[in-house]
Amino acid sequence: MNKTLHPQYITDEQGKRVSVVLPIQQWQQVLDDLEELDDIRLYDEVKARQEPTRSLADYRKKRQPSND
Repeated sequence: MNKTLHPQYITDEQGKRVSVVLPIQQWQQVLDDLEELDDIRLYDEVKARQEPTRSLADYRKKRQPSND
């Protein structure tokens, strides 16, 4: 998708920009990009902890209730 935004500005009586209007498709792209950036930030935080890892299969096995 084209990353170029084409905003329209709403100004107050002094000509100061107070709001911005984007086409809905561009706004959705902004939201998607922000979500992706947040995912990257969270990944980087977890990776920096350098905690031991385990496989998904091992995790699931330990989460299953025992049938005693």
